[in-house]
Order: sequence, then C-alpha cells, then structure tokens
Amino acid sequence: MDFIEKGTPAFNKVSIAFFAAGFNTFAILYTAQPLMPEFSEAFNVTPATSSLSLTLTTLALAVSMIIFGSISEAVGRKQIMVGSMFAASLLCVLTPLSGESFTMLLILRTLQGVVLAGVPSIAMAYINEEIHPRSMPLAMGLYISGNSLGAVFGRVFSGLMGDVFNWQIAFLSIGLISVIATIIFWKLLNPSRNFRAQKLSAGSLLGTLIGHMKNPVLVSLFSVGFLLMGMNIALFSYVTFVLLGDPFYINQSIVSWIFLILLIGTVSSTVNGSLVVRLGQEKVLYLGLTILTAGILILFIPSVLTIILGLSLFTYGFFASHSVVSGLVGRNAQKNKAQASSLYLFFYYVGASLLGTFAGLFWVSHYWPGVVFVNLIAALLCFVLVTVAIRLKSRQKVSG
Repeated sequence: MDFIEKGTPAFNKVSIAFFAAGFNTFAILYTAQPLMPEFSEAFNVTPATSSLSLTLTTLALAVSMIIFGSISEAVGRKQIMVGSMFAASLLCVLTPLSGESFTMLLILRTLQGVVLAGVPSIAMAYINEEIHPRSMPLAMGLYISGNSLGAVFGRVFSGLMGDVFNWQIAFLSIGLISVIATIIFWKLLNPSRNFRAQKLSAGSLLGTLIGHMKNPVLVSLFSVGFLLMGMNIALFSYVTFVLLGDPFYINQSIVSWIFLILLIGTVSSTVNGSLVVRLGQEKVLYLGLTILTAGILILFIPSVLTIILGLSLFTYGFFASHSVVSGLVGRNAQKNKAQASSLYLFFYYVGASLLGTFAGLFWVSHYWPGVVFVNLIAALLCFVLVTVAIRLKSRQKVSG
C-alpha cells in the first residue's frame, strides 16, 4: 500500500485538512451551548427545553454515525466528508431564518447533527487507511486537537457574538467560518488511495453490532462512555445559567470564557498517556474518575472560584477517563474493533443527549444543586461499571 508519512508535503496537507474538519464539526455542534440562556428568554422556554438545541443535535449525530460509517465502506471516504461539511455549514448559516419558532430551530439543529456525522464516523478510517502506522499518532493527534479547539471556539465565539449582537449573528458567524474550513478540507485532502469498496450488507452489520452488545465487558464500557459525556454536557450547559443569574449576574461575554476550561483536556491527555505506561490503564482510569468526582463535589459550594476549580478538576478527570475507556473498548473487542469504537461513540453522544436533558429536570426542581447531584450519582455509577468490567474481564481470562 502507498502510505503517507510525516515530513512529506502530502502529510502536511492531510493534517491541515483534518484539523479543519475537526474544527468545523465541533464548532457547529457546540455553537448552541452558550446560547441556551438566550434561547430560554427569546423563545420563553425552560432551561431544560432550551438544552434540546444541543442534545437533539448530539442524538442525531450518534444515530447517523453508524449509518454514514457503513455507507462509506461502499461509496468512499472523501466525498461523504466534504458533502457532510458543506451541508452542515449551510444549515448553520440558515439557522437564523428559524425566526421566532423554537421548533424550527430544533429541526435545523437536528438536521445539523445528521449531516455532521459524516466526518467523525469516517475520519479515523481514512487516517488508518492512508497514513503510515509510524505517522498515525501525530495525524490522529492533530485531528483530535482540531476537534477540541473547534469545540472550545464554537462555544466561546458564539457566546461572545450572542452577547454583543444576538444568537442569529452567532450562528451565521460560525456557519461562515465553517464554510471556509470546508473549502480548506476539500482543496487539501486527496481522494483515498488505499480504500477498497465493500458490498453493503445490513445483515452482517447488524450481526456484528449484536455480537458487541452480547459482550458484557464492552456493554459496561459503553455505559461508562454514556455517563461521562452526559455529565460533561449537563455541567457545562447549566453552569451558564448559574453564572448569569442570582447571585452572580456575570455578563454573558465573560461567562463564555468559562469554556476555555475544556482546553485542560489537552494537558490531561498528554499526562495521562505517560501515566498509563507507568501505572496501567485500570489504575489511571480509577484516578481519573476520582479527580472527576472530587470536582463534582466542589461544585456544591456556591462561589465563582469553586465553580471554576470544580469544573477544572472535572474536565481533567473526564478526559483522562474517556481516553482510557475508549482504548479499553478496542482491547476488549474480539473482532470488528473499528465498529466497536463506533458503537462506543454512539453511546457517548447518546449520553450527551439523554443525560444532558435529564439533568435539566433537576434544574427545574432544585436548580444547580440538583444538576450537580445527578452528576455525582452518574460518577459513582462509573466506578461501579468500571469495577464490573474489570472483574468480568478477569473471569474471561480465567475461563479462557
């Protein structure tokens, strides 16, 4: 096979292209999160209802990822990713046209989730096929950094635009920036050279999916991913309402900068990698969950400083835990490891949708302490599920 190696012009083009793809995808995905208080006021809906502007998008993304990944096996990689990015950018630009209808806004956001799935479901497959194994970690790291920076930029920039102008200008701005990112991706990424089309078979696809769901270790790990992303979305969605309201009354532009805390994930991932080598995956996973839980407990203390500290600890523990769990999925899948990883991402984003909205019900009845309590229960469940997965794996080794 003709692989692309680092240090070559081709590698540089692919890296920039996928950085732009990750940036585009997650900037659009998370644009709505800092705007939820504005939606609540503009459309006269509850905070829990306003959260649907993000949770419906992530739910549509989760379901569609499995579909797009399968279609790409028969059709190809680049054309689906380019089409996905153009469609998502266009829908983002059109979102302000929803006017005074919150229902129309939700429809457009759901459609964005559907078409956005064309990138994350295929990107890693393209990188695995085209990049030399020696150069793959660097290429994957650049793609993931594009994901994280896009997610942070989408939140901070849209929050600033929403405060200075309104939510319509925020969506329009992100959409136009995403169009530019799409053009960069389209021009720089070469068509696949090592891709071999396969015949689509719904039966075999369903069979392997069922096989993964019959593996209790994988189901436990999928459930941890569900809870981890659900906690992340719930905390960062409702903390904006806390800081904007009584007793803090902080300006929305300033509140938007709290999403910079998510950049801690870059540090966490780097430190976590070296710790795994020294301590092993299981110990690092328990450590990550412990730090995450400590952060949640601190969030019960009502002050700006404790909120920043609590979210920082939570974010560090979240990224440390997520990186280990996603790696364990690949190790514990007996076959079709790529599909197992896609299934993990499916649960990951479904968790963002369901738990993120579920926490909103506790906001209605108990405000911020209710949201924090839900996340504390979810964190404790993660400890239980990880312990179950480890013990089940040990029994499989003994019986094997």
